[in-house]
Amino acid sequence: MNDPKTWGEGTAPTRFTQAQNTHGNTLESARETTHAASLCAQIKHIAERIADAAHTGTHAAKETHILAVSKTVTAERLRLAYTCGLCTFGESYLQEARPKQEALSDLDIEWHFIGPVQANKTRPLAEHFAWVHSVDRLRIAERLSQQRPAHLPALNVCLQVNIDHEPSKAGVLPEELPALAHSVAALPRLKLRGLMAIPRPSDDPDEQADSFRRVRLLQENLLREGLALDTLSMGMSDDLEAAVAQGATWVRIGTAIFGARPTPPLKSTIK
Repeated sequence: MNDPKTWGEGTAPTRFTQAQNTHGNTLESARETTHAASLCAQIKHIAERIADAAHTGTHAAKETHILAVSKTVTAERLRLAYTCGLCTFGESYLQEARPKQEALSDLDIEWHFIGPVQANKTRPLAEHFAWVHSVDRLRIAERLSQQRPAHLPALNVCLQVNIDHEPSKAGVLPEELPALAHSVAALPRLKLRGLMAIPRPSDDPDEQADSFRRVRLLQENLLREGLALDTLSMGMSDDLEAAVAQGATWVRIGTAIFGARPTPPLKSTIK
């Protein structure tokens, strides 16, 4: 699988180059080719930002992966992103994700669920995703465990931590994390991989670093308690450098790859 982090300076992504060379005459239009080239350039830029942050970060992981946040992005654009080397996509809404999964079933894509998990929606998550990053209750983990099909590998899960104690955000509180982690790690058909966090938004690099540092320390405590964890899912388009420097293994990137999402129209108050 082509890895954006291995692209050299001035090197075009391998899969896109091959697609041009082999099927150049079959692309629908020059506009589609331009879109693909732009996506490839944006993905390459993200990979360079990750590499620079890893070089300067004292706690950087050995490898940080790009999870392309694809909510509101069409299946056609995801297919273009795949030609640029991306093969992991993160969806937040089940009803939006399933049609994309079906439309792109011919591609070797690893699907991650990163949105809030409703108890009545766990079965399709257990059946159609490789990862769930947003487990924050034992009941949710138990349902995923019970509903994971036997013929599939164990479902990779991360525990979402409400690292800044924000009332408006989902996630287990830091002080309640150890008990939940040990309970989830004991469930069959699940593999507890690590932690996920969405810190309070901040433009201050020191504040960003502090939030991610606290997530890393929570994981280090769990490691000392005997849990085999290897994943920190943290960092997005605007703060990925701070997250990578503190050990992120997945950065969830949407806007910096696909552009700003459209603003939903205001609902009319006229009756």
